Amino acid sequence: MGRQEPGGICYRRIAYEPLPSQRAFHDSAARFKGFSGPIGSGKSQALCQEAIKLTYLNVGRTGLIGAPTYPMLRDATQATLFEILDHNHIPYDYNKAENVLVMQDTRSRILFRPVDDFERLRGTNLAWFGLDELTYTPEPAWLRLEGRLRDPQATRLCGFAVWTPKGYDWVYQKFIADPVRGYHAVIARPFENRFLLEKIPDFYDQLKKSYDENFYQQEVLGQYLNMHGGLVYTAFQRNDNLADLSLERGLPLLWTLDFNVDPMCSVVVQIVRGVVRVLDEIVLRHASTEEACEAFQQRFPDHPAGVVVYGDASGNHQHTTGTTDYQIVRDFFRGNYHARLVYKVARSNPSVRDRVMLTNSLLRNAGGENRLLIDPKCKELIKDFEQVSYKADSNQIDKDRDRRRTHLADALGYLLWEECGPRPAIGEKGERLL
Repeated sequence: MGRQEPGGICYRRIAYEPLPSQRAFHDSAARFKGFSGPIGSGKSQALCQEAIKLTYLNVGRTGLIGAPTYPMLRDATQATLFEILDHNHIPYDYNKAENVLVMQDTRSRILFRPVDDFERLRGTNLAWFGLDELTYTPEPAWLRLEGRLRDPQATRLCGFAVWTPKGYDWVYQKFIADPVRGYHAVIARPFENRFLLEKIPDFYDQLKKSYDENFYQQEVLGQYLNMHGGLVYTAFQRNDNLADLSLERGLPLLWTLDFNVDPMCSVVVQIVRGVVRVLDEIVLRHASTEEACEAFQQRFPDHPAGVVVYGDASGNHQHTTGTTDYQIVRDFFRGNYHARLVYKVARSNPSVRDRVMLTNSLLRNAGGENRLLIDPKCKELIKDFEQVSYKADSNQIDKDRDRRRTHLADALGYLLWEECGPRPAIGEKGERLL
């Protein structure tokens, strides 16, 4: 049982050896405090340990743990908290329907809430709150919670958060660049987590192969970089990524589409010994899906090794005619093409951020490896890589600057995600479902 002390504070011993940055975060007495750290710096552990501490300091009071989305809250933040509680045999009651946890020692309550719909955060007074991945949280959500930190019976009022740097965003401005009184941030050092390195010594070396240089500096080294308002595909270099390519008749053609009426865009790819080779692009103004199929057939009238079709998941949405883009593709090839066709289309598109990061890492990763080559005749795709940029002071790609841009890179990105993206853990082998 937890030990009750005079004054109402309850104590319980927890097995936890905080790293130096984690300890500095826990020791901070600021009303609003943050922990900025790279991948593997123990951010979620620090968040949950701080939350547990505050439930014991604020006996019988209510706190809140939040994350940008419900899946992130459930799969990462809550999973870490429950693991800590169970490992330390700390008794609690969890109401899954209401997503509320009650600590049996103190009767303190923890509300679990996604913060993407921040208008729903109004209401109950809080003794404390903690947010995971703050840089992916809208600033109004933080401000709503600031306003709820007003429980008059709280022993220790505190709002806290953990995050990975994401450029010079509102989090950087509020906690690091120009913090007001009552704000304090601890910046963790890279490679500080000795527990992680003891278990996975090559953890950071492997990330060098997966991330482009800028993303490696941000995610692994924890640096604040100007990632936005500039070029999106920063890893592209003509000298490294352009090459005269030829068709390999013994390998399947990989055809990936972005279903956009003007222009209708697709690229034709092969993967040869782990290297993605973009052989050709098809760009049609004011064209239909059937016209895109006709153009593909004209350029590649037959291919004995078969064709694999990829593309925008929205192509599975029905049109007013009751058909989908992929149904149109199937119908066309069923009657006009004699090679074997396979379809590898995800149920939903990956996030733009993840798709861009993967594309950049294949163009050139932090270890200097290049696994993406483009034939010089793919002029529109090359323009995408050289011209697509972010909106100023934003992590949103600027699609209004030139309506012809982004479509070829998007089409290629869908294929790259299916073939080169992180594989979900499915069964013991973690194999991709086709």
